[in-house]
Amino acid sequence: MLPSLFLGALIFIFILLMFQTLRLTEFVLIHGVGITDIAQMMVYLSVSFLPIILPMSLLFAVLLTYGRLSGDSEIVAMKSLGLNLKHLSVPAIILGLATAFISGETAFFLAPWGNRQFELKITELGQLKATATIREGVFSEGFFDMVIYASHVDSKENRLKKVFIFDERDSNSPLTIIAKEGQIIQSQKKEGNSALLRLMDGDIHRTNDAAYTKINFKSYDINLFDPAMIEEKKKSLLSYNLKDIENGLQDQSLDPGERRKLQIEWHRRAALSFACLIFSLLGMGFGTSTNRRSGRGGGFVICLGIIVSYWIIYIVLENMAKSGPLPVATVIWTTNIIFMAIAAWSLRQASRA
Repeated sequence: MLPSLFLGALIFIFILLMFQTLRLTEFVLIHGVGITDIAQMMVYLSVSFLPIILPMSLLFAVLLTYGRLSGDSEIVAMKSLGLNLKHLSVPAIILGLATAFISGETAFFLAPWGNRQFELKITELGQLKATATIREGVFSEGFFDMVIYASHVDSKENRLKKVFIFDERDSNSPLTIIAKEGQIIQSQKKEGNSALLRLMDGDIHRTNDAAYTKINFKSYDINLFDPAMIEEKKKSLLSYNLKDIENGLQDQSLDPGERRKLQIEWHRRAALSFACLIFSLLGMGFGTSTNRRSGRGGGFVICLGIIVSYWIIYIVLENMAKSGPLPVATVIWTTNIIFMAIAAWSLRQASRA
């Protein structure tokens, strides 16, 4: 079953990465990202997908293995030798428990690391290719916490013309900067601020409660990128490891809405890990019931049907947990309870066959 498990993992990783193709292509075409950076992002994405991929791959492996045994009448031969369904289920249960353990470790530690590295990589690339965030003739708000406007943008040369900037990073003394030209200068060797926006021939308008100041300049530099600050980028919930979630839940001052999100995240990861055992039982139950007519193609269709059904029910219930007053644990684990019942039914049918 292990070769089928690895094959299933590769197939599902490929499928999930295909959904990210447009996003990765945008990085190549707009940001000018190289193959090495794209490969790194694909690795980080693949790692972050593992908690989802492992249960599906296990179902694929068990269903394929037992379906092939059933299709070749080897299940019948084993039963004639005195082996019952309990004996035949031992390999599937062992593999299911092992995969559930690995999935749990992955969900709470490895996958958050992969997602975090992906977030930091996007931040780094976005800052190194800063002109990609500026649209010609449009006020852009996502430019290093500043609002920027440029009548002309040359992304290849990192040059701007007729630049307007509103800098409110210091709320007590906001700046309005107008310049004829600007250029973003990269410096990979310099520590600290390694990219800056150099403005030429312009003026700075500073206002505060007490006064208004206007300063003319021939050249003015704005620091844009501090590598030391990248690691301080706020983590998304998917990047929280087990310690982060537990610390958040122990924080008595945490907003009830945020606490509920952390509870949902904890139960989501635990439920997906336990789903490995359920999927192994489902794969065995439906696999041993596969006949020669259905063959491998029929097993694959069953696999897809189970996966799609599981995720539809799970997503609906997760949305209920996010928006409703129902207990988080009850709602999140309901999907597993439903499919555990289906697994028990399929095994009972298989034992009667």
